[in-house]
Amino acid sequence: MIKTQEEAEAVGQNNDSQTGVLIVDDHKVLRQGLAKLINQEKDLHVCGETENAQQALDAIETLKPDVILVDISLPGMNGIEFIKNVKARHPNLPMLVLSMHDESLYAERALRAGALGYIMKKSSGEDVLEALRKARHGEFHVSGKVGVTMFQKFLGHQQVKNSSPVSVLSDRELEVFELIGRGRGTREIAESLHLSIKTIDSHRAHIKEKLKLATATELIQHAVRFVERAAVV
Repeated sequence: MIKTQEEAEAVGQNNDSQTGVLIVDDHKVLRQGLAKLINQEKDLHVCGETENAQQALDAIETLKPDVILVDISLPGMNGIEFIKNVKARHPNLPMLVLSMHDESLYAERALRAGALGYIMKKSSGEDVLEALRKARHGEFHVSGKVGVTMFQKFLGHQQVKNSSPVSVLSDRELEVFELIGRGRGTREIAESLHLSIKTIDSHRAHIKEKLKLATATELIQHAVRFVERAAVV
């Protein structure tokens, strides 16, 4: 559901001197909590909320947000692909990821896609607000752990390793892997991602090869465990 510009104005939240934030998350309770947190600040306000990426792409055109706060796991297009799409259309629009997923796996992917920061959902409200203000001014925001890891990679320290074995997967392969873990079949994944069944089969084969899995059953088991671990992060 999109909260329109007119609705924001009706409750006195729209102000040219404030930073307008668009929240993209499929959990209504979380959106409401974030909106309450953000709208208490004099320099910030929530200009809109959407529950999926396609709604958000449409909302950007009408609401003109200053910053986007997006989750990784979304129905249809996931957060990483959404960031890439927004970056292609609006290269100067700042985006931040707020996710339950382990930053050691997703933060670098989000930054490569075009986000200015990555925040874990277990972070404090103050951390979220700080990240929004930094993003509004084009500044990056990541945890110290992520910063050190990326700096070491920049220096060419190849011994830096990701804590998850699925780090070898491409962004699209990781998306398919997660959907498999959520119980989606090949046809359903293909329809969700607007790809052919043949393409999804190819991704499944590459995932099995990279993770050294012999059968489709092993692939499903590993994917389910991955999703279950993410749910308790």
